[in-house]
Amino acid sequence: MNSTTLAPGALRTLESISCVVPCYNEAENLEELLPLLRAQLARLAPRWEIVLVDDGSSDATAGRMPVWTQESGVRGVLLSRNFGKEAALTAGLQAAHGQVVVLMDSDMQHPPALLDTFVRHWSAGADVVYAVREHREAESAFKRVGTNWFYGLINGSERFRMPPGAGDFRLMDRQVVRALLALPERNRFMKGLYAWVGFESVAVPYLPQERAHGHTHFSKRRLIRFGIDGLTAFSLWPLRAVIGLGFVLALASFGYGAYLTLAYWLHGHDVSGWTTIVVSLMLFVGIQLVSLGVVAEYVGRIYEEVKCRPLYLVKRELGQGLQDRT
Repeated sequence: MNSTTLAPGALRTLESISCVVPCYNEAENLEELLPLLRAQLARLAPRWEIVLVDDGSSDATAGRMPVWTQESGVRGVLLSRNFGKEAALTAGLQAAHGQVVVLMDSDMQHPPALLDTFVRHWSAGADVVYAVREHREAESAFKRVGTNWFYGLINGSERFRMPPGAGDFRLMDRQVVRALLALPERNRFMKGLYAWVGFESVAVPYLPQERAHGHTHFSKRRLIRFGIDGLTAFSLWPLRAVIGLGFVLALASFGYGAYLTLAYWLHGHDVSGWTTIVVSLMLFVGIQLVSLGVVAEYVGRIYEEVKCRPLYLVKRELGQGLQDRT
């Protein structure tokens, strides 16, 4: 039954499911994840597929792909180089053909057992079912504070709300997948796009598991860059902050000018010190450069968009998915 014609109280029947797994240097984790994932998907739907998207790995991930894709239902998409997780997710969505599509990481932190809960909510009528962290106690203070600031800024003035604690681990109806793929931008911040397209959503609390092997690929520097990408992609707050700062400084300048005029009328003219002049110049020049940098960030994104380069390039495809078996 189609989601748009679902009668009240009726349950949708799951006929096929795709699971997109972007991977970058996760060969050891995939060796453990794939058997668990195959077994779980086989229990959920009569027809299923796993789409592995190798994002230019430098370990044994690409080398093991021909072995993994020999299993029925496992498909491999090897990108020509590392394009980033957002591009790899988009490549996986393009390649998936299931009635619903699940996105999950390959580092074993997203439990396959939670897919059963996802499917139950979808069967009851939800278009999107996403996992949200119960808490962030295990994370560093830097990441907790940065996350709170980020979501506070991005949810402060926009017409849609990006759920704090939600990531890429989610199930989406085919209608939602089509909506995401119809969005034309190349600078893709997927967490924002999930929220922007809307549709009926259900949050499922969970606690991420420990990585089985390896370490996270997101350093502090990459997290800051990721946050800037999100702010500039879905908020005009940085530009408006620059306008507000300029307005405040202009008022301060007028006030200081009025003070100097009044002091001259009352006490005559005193010779000003060079320290005040130099410090003031350095302050205003610094603010001007920061303001130009904020504007340049947005202009740079316009430049990237108008070049119209493809979001990713596929080097090789392996295995058979749902479309190949119909």
